[in-house]
Amino acid sequence: MLSIFDIIHPMEQNTSTTNDLLGHPRGLFVLFLTELWERFSYYGMRALLILYLTKHFLFGDGEGGLIVGSYAALVYAMPVLGGMIADRYLGFRKAITFGAILLVCGHFGMAFEGPPAERVIVDGLTIVQRDGLHTQVFYLSLALIVVGVGFLKANISSIVGQLYSVNDSRRDAGFTIFYMGINLGALVATLLCAYLGENYGWRYGFGLAGVGMLVGLATFISGQRHLLGKGEPPDRAALSASVLPGLTKEILIYIVGVIAVLGVWQLIQRTGELGLVLSVFGSLVVAWIIWFSLAKCTPVERDRMLVMLVLMILLIFFWALFEQAGSSLTLFTDRNVAMGDFMTAGMFQSLNPLFIIICAPLFAWLWVQLSRQGLEPSTPTKFGLGVLQVGLGFAVLVFGTAQAGPDGKVAVIWLALMYLLHTTGELCLSPVGLSMVTKLSVARVGGMMMGVWFLSSSFAAYAAGMIAGLMAISDTGASESLMIYSNVFEKLAIFAVVIGVLILIISPFLHKRMHLDS
Repeated sequence: MLSIFDIIHPMEQNTSTTNDLLGHPRGLFVLFLTELWERFSYYGMRALLILYLTKHFLFGDGEGGLIVGSYAALVYAMPVLGGMIADRYLGFRKAITFGAILLVCGHFGMAFEGPPAERVIVDGLTIVQRDGLHTQVFYLSLALIVVGVGFLKANISSIVGQLYSVNDSRRDAGFTIFYMGINLGALVATLLCAYLGENYGWRYGFGLAGVGMLVGLATFISGQRHLLGKGEPPDRAALSASVLPGLTKEILIYIVGVIAVLGVWQLIQRTGELGLVLSVFGSLVVAWIIWFSLAKCTPVERDRMLVMLVLMILLIFFWALFEQAGSSLTLFTDRNVAMGDFMTAGMFQSLNPLFIIICAPLFAWLWVQLSRQGLEPSTPTKFGLGVLQVGLGFAVLVFGTAQAGPDGKVAVIWLALMYLLHTTGELCLSPVGLSMVTKLSVARVGGMMMGVWFLSSSFAAYAAGMIAGLMAISDTGASESLMIYSNVFEKLAIFAVVIGVLILIISPFLHKRMHLDS
């Protein structure tokens, strides 16, 4: 029988060149399917998480939203550490395999449904009683997923890049195919897992997500011969060296990974402390960027670094509102959207990947056409348009709530238009931001700045949980909850539109400071 270490450290395989498939290395399609199933498991679980917390565990909206935000914040932060470990010691292939094993354990742990929480009256007060073992298995499962994503997420993209030479004309197309797997996995998962979980039982939705991750792991292991030796450890001898008798550096890394799971298990239950950690860490990062820019950069490099810092801070505003899809917007859908007889609240999260699949090629074509005519918006302008559109998305919902029927239900078209605007805003901002980091970062800290880019999403995810708490609703009817959601959505719309307009106003100044002609 194979042990975990046999799977992660298999016998040497034939790495001779194989025939391409559809004009691309066969390894691309191994990674495409692995990423598709990993995203299937992640988004399938995400579609159910806030509903599971509020309906099964009976957490309040605010507490449930903060748990979702804390989980998402750690998911965004961990790939920075996982990428560093893979770069320096483990290699991408081993890191991905280890991460996938943790993810399989985590997703199947989520399928342990356990008894539902109950409200009981004690001394005249209503309290919620939850099964202690079930609750801890739930938190442990989240921790396994967090650390698993940390080892897998960034590293699988790195192997895609290694399959092509720097000047290979197929490189961009290869990444396009790969990222299509992300959205296909998200689209199918949010439909299937949400439908099963909400109609037949939480265990079935979470269990299907676990099956998807297991298929992804099997796909990656069985297809490693097509990776042509890419993603191997930078120094095999050093990785196999003994740290202590019977303990190699590789095994030590896996042990540290398991210890990290235990640490995240505790941290995810302490949302307040996590917010403090993120605040302190964020302040240190901002201080470092400013100090580095002022002390060690040329004037041009300093301007570029400071522009990146400004745009990364603005990115937090965007993602904090965009990530409401996983919490408050799903609860709003469940309570106040006329969904019909088939659709469930979690299934509507599939609108984002669906619109990405439809709109991404159109945006790619649009930017090329505008560039040829000298009319392509600058990066800061695209950021402003992205923030503006997320605000307009909430404005559409506010308008929709005004058209609600006497039952407090909003027509589904308004929710769909909101997701469309949020998606087009994402397409204006997310890929453009990644490109910005690669262009503007000082070479000696390029990797760290990419990490800071993803960490800004971590801060945003936590902020998203706090915002969701503003829409905490107790046991009220649909009309009362509609009023609460409408008031908060209106404030979010005004805030985002104002921020978006301000970015558009200062975008010429920011673009000038990017020194793209230097």
